[in-house]
Amino acid sequence: MEQLSTRHISQQFNEEIETLRNRVMKMGGLVEQQIYRSVDALRNLDIKLAQKVINKDHKVNAMEVRIDEECAQMLALRQPTASDLRMVVAVIKTITDLERIGDEAEKIATMAELISEGGGKFHKRYAGIQHLGKQVAGMLHDVLDAFARLDVDTAIEVVRADDTADTEYQSLMRQLLTYMMEDPRTISESLDIMWAARALERIGDHAKNIGEYVIYLVKGKDVRHIDIEEIEKDILS
Repeated sequence: MEQLSTRHISQQFNEEIETLRNRVMKMGGLVEQQIYRSVDALRNLDIKLAQKVINKDHKVNAMEVRIDEECAQMLALRQPTASDLRMVVAVIKTITDLERIGDEAEKIATMAELISEGGGKFHKRYAGIQHLGKQVAGMLHDVLDAFARLDVDTAIEVVRADDTADTEYQSLMRQLLTYMMEDPRTISESLDIMWAARALERIGDHAKNIGEYVIYLVKGKDVRHIDIEEIEKDILS
């Protein structure tokens, strides 16, 4: 009888863990959508779409609060150990980064509103921000996939991809500075684009963080503040 009860509790706990993971994936899907929509709003200076992104940020925040509360309850009642404990810890950290990604998407949408309301335009010279947007949104998509499949290889690829995103961001910033020096009339508009680019660069950083949590979850090793070459040597060897 005791074995049956223990087995039932274990099965119930596994179901709770799976539900938790599914909630994270749902939150991640919404945040990924927010990135694409905010960049589209900026590219097209679409105020209505920008407002949709801004209005949906509260939903992202609510998801974080709900999942965080479920994690706290699970820690108190289930007292998980080993890999189960790492899963809960990884979830808590991941939803924090997802919420911050949502905040960055909201900033981009706000920049779209400011440029549009100020009579500005999205010139071809700003096209680099679209590419950066696709890059970091792709990083988030891949790292969520890595989280779902507990795929360390993909998580490491995302951590490495952050260097590429940083390089693209720096290149875009240099271009924008050049435009401002060549034509001071573009300063206000270019500064708004710079803020949007900075938000995208931060999204890449948060996606990288989630990749590090996946590595921690699967391998039990904290790889924060370790360079990518050392991570690959320690984890893949």
